[in-house]
This record gives sequence, structure tokens and C-alpha cells, in this order.
Amino acid sequence: MLVSRAGQLRISTFQLVAMFDFLKRPTLEDELFKMRFTAKSLVRNSKKCEKNQIAQKLKLKQAIEKGNMEGAKIYAQNAIREKTQALSYLQLSSRIDAVAARVQTAISMGNLKSNMSGVVKGMNVVMDSMNVEKISKTMDQFERQFEDLDVRAAYMEGAMNSTTAGAPPADQVDDLIQMVADENGLVIAGQLDSAGALGHPGPVEAPA
Repeated sequence: MLVSRAGQLRISTFQLVAMFDFLKRPTLEDELFKMRFTAKSLVRNSKKCEKNQIAQKLKLKQAIEKGNMEGAKIYAQNAIREKTQALSYLQLSSRIDAVAARVQTAISMGNLKSNMSGVVKGMNVVMDSMNVEKISKTMDQFERQFEDLDVRAAYMEGAMNSTTAGAPPADQVDDLIQMVADENGLVIAGQLDSAGALGHPGPVEAPA
């Protein structure tokens, strides 16, 4: 550090850069805000899935009207998958909210453990990525610190992966097709069996 002619302290370039770097570092409050923002984003994603579910059910109805049972099964699978994803997003959002509330309480009472503080400070990058698997693992770290967390084990590891892989159970698909048919006064007796079984790994478009 240099001294000017006026006797005032002059900050070196290195010290100036270090000071700005410190000021830019997110605080625990910043990280809590990010957690709550991510929770709200997951709720929005859930609502998008619900809209997609409605769209797939409409296509399902149209396929039934055309007697296209193979297409109906595909749309039923897609609708069930969207519903499951919507619920999973809500579960993770609730989990984040619960953890954020516990962290806020710990900060207010001065009981935030040093190792937990490190996890909180590293939250920013994880939340920005909106990677469900990474967010879930980070929540696991918090829950290991809060042994009495109310929602512990409320969200199964890899839940989101399971919702996007594999086809929904055949009985769920058939039940949804029958429900949509009944709601719209459509008769499909014997047509489901002739459509055969399907096993698509993800949402697809059914043949017209």
C-alpha cells in the first residue's frame, strides 16, 4: 500500500480488485433468495406440464373419435407422463421452500453450521443451472445437516429421471383412455385390445 503526498492511504490495484471481488460474492441472503426463486420456477414448470397434459388429453379424445386406439394409447402415455412430471416439480419446489425456511431460521438464531454455510454459498451455480438432479443432491446435503427436517425423504432420489424414462403402466393408459371416452360419450369397447401394447421412452406424436 502506497502513501500519497497528502498523507492519505492509496489502495493498490491488487487490493482494489480483491475488494470488488469480495463485494460481488453472494451473501447467505442472496443464496436464500435464489433458492426461493428456483422454487417458484419449478412451480411454473409444473404448470407448463399441466397445460401439456391438457393438450395431450385433447389429442387423446380426438384419436378416440377417429377410432385410432394406437394413437390414443400414445397420447394417454404422454398425458400421464406430463402429470407425473408436474407433481415431481411441485415436490421439489416444496422441498426447497422447506429447506430455505430452516436455513433462514438457523441464520436468524446464529446456529448455521460452518459446513452448511459452505453448502449455502455454493448454491448459486446449482440453482442457476436448473438441473433437477443437482438441485436434489444439494437438498440432500442440507437435509443431512437438518436431521429433523419435516420433508426429509419426501422426494425420492432420481424421481425426475424415472418420470422421463419408460412408458407408464398399461393399466393407467387404458384407464385414462376409458375415462376420456366416458367423459365425451364415446364407445371404445374391444378397441383397446386390438391396439396392442406400446412402450415409448418419451413423448411422441401419434399417427393421425
